[in-house]
Amino acid sequence: MDINAKYISFRTFRRSGTAVDTPVWFASVDPDTHYLFSAANAGKVKRVKNSSTAQMATCDMKGTSLGQWHDCHAYLVSDSAEIASAYALLTRKYGWQMRVTDFFSRLSGRIKQRAVIRLESGK
Repeated sequence: MDINAKYISFRTFRRSGTAVDTPVWFASVDPDTHYLFSAANAGKVKRVKNSSTAQMATCDMKGTSLGQWHDCHAYLVSDSAEIASAYALLTRKYGWQMRVTDFFSRLSGRIKQRAVIRLESGK
């Protein structure tokens, strides 16, 4: 997977087995470890709580897949140091866009209602 791509399509699975694809920003630690964030009450977070089984593929901003799907496992991050590291990676990658997103999230109080998800692949 291209770790320099701007978006990935994050595929999680409902209890019924139905796949749900969501285009998201992501930042990579290495080719096998990636972070993304979401509203804590979003469907993808609920699905990750139910099952860590997931897939990812590079995509455009509309979610149209641009590459192969890769199996991965998704985990909700609870460690504050790891969360801070994930946000630092996202800010480094998305720069002013991430800072503007954070600014308005702080203004609205939604920044405290976020969840950070770690994706692990290649294992």
